[in-house]
Amino acid sequence: MHEQSDHALAPGLTARVELTVTDADTAQAVGSGDVPVLGTPRVLALAEAATVAATATRMPDGATTVGVRVELDHRAATPVGRRVVATARLEQVDGRRLLFEVAVTDGNETVADGRVERLLVDRRRFVERATRAS
Repeated sequence: MHEQSDHALAPGLTARVELTVTDADTAQAVGSGDVPVLGTPRVLALAEAATVAATATRMPDGATTVGVRVELDHRAATPVGRRVVATARLEQVDGRRLLFEVAVTDGNETVADGRVERLLVDRRRFVERATRAS
């Protein structure tokens, strides 16, 4: 059974984030390949930025989300100079677990699509635990 959340994070929240591909975004620059096209790590970062933006205005005080799982199909190459748009839609809220559908497009072409799972956490406690572990 899916737990209904007691905060404003509910299915249906959406956001979009845009990026014009530069040399710094290429697979060559980020070390994920040797071709001068938008690198998969940058595609993923853009998709994750859209998930963060989708919940930013509804985030409970002191809370944040952290990425915990990603399924991403990078379907098409995007050259330097082209603009891509990442969209995210919150599909499911299950307690602290948030599941998003994401897509990155270049005009009418799907560059990438998939799912991103984020976990709602207390920001202060999360940072304290992370810094204690190092």
